[in-house]
Amino acid sequence: MKKLFFITAITIMSVSASQAQEVRIGAKAGVNFSNFGGDVEDSNSRTGFHLGGLVEVPINERFSIQPEILYSAQGSEFEESGSFEGIPYDYKVTTKLDYIQVPIMAKVYLIEGLAIEAGPQVAFLVSDKYEFDGNVGPFDDNDEGDLDENDLSSVDVSLGAGASYRLPMGLFFGARYNFGLSNVNDAADRDDYKIHNNVFQLSAGFSF
Repeated sequence: MKKLFFITAITIMSVSASQAQEVRIGAKAGVNFSNFGGDVEDSNSRTGFHLGGLVEVPINERFSIQPEILYSAQGSEFEESGSFEGIPYDYKVTTKLDYIQVPIMAKVYLIEGLAIEAGPQVAFLVSDKYEFDGNVGPFDDNDEGDLDENDLSSVDVSLGAGASYRLPMGLFFGARYNFGLSNVNDAADRDDYKIHNNVFQLSAGFSF
């Protein structure tokens, strides 16, 4: 399924670039502020990044389609502190989930350069790690490693919405929020526990 989706996306980009007029090809990068939604409580956002390429295909003066391929570092953080039988403790667990994202945005230009955008996104999990940093009393404990891939869905589906502004020289800026639709949690013994990826992205890039 992954190969089929990538082949389809790349084919769309190639055909569009060869046939459409005034097609723009570009690259973008920026910062992610990601968190888990759903049944998760008291989690904090993880700051990550995204980068990749895009093709903007104009349909008319005000409407265009923009497929993208991005690498996106996402996840969440959880912190807790307290005491147990008089012994203080505090710790932070960071979940690091990195994806290859394939969003397909529909863009509507309100005025020259300024557009609102929305569309579906499919993402494929390429890295899943955790990082533990904490202490119990005077003792510190730090650990990191891989998560159990059997507990995580390899495919994530979301809906993106945002806005962008492109300068005449080709430099552009954008903001987008990705609402997670699918369940990240794929553990067989916890299939009633829903976890969604929610990500706010700030981007800058260049297209020509």
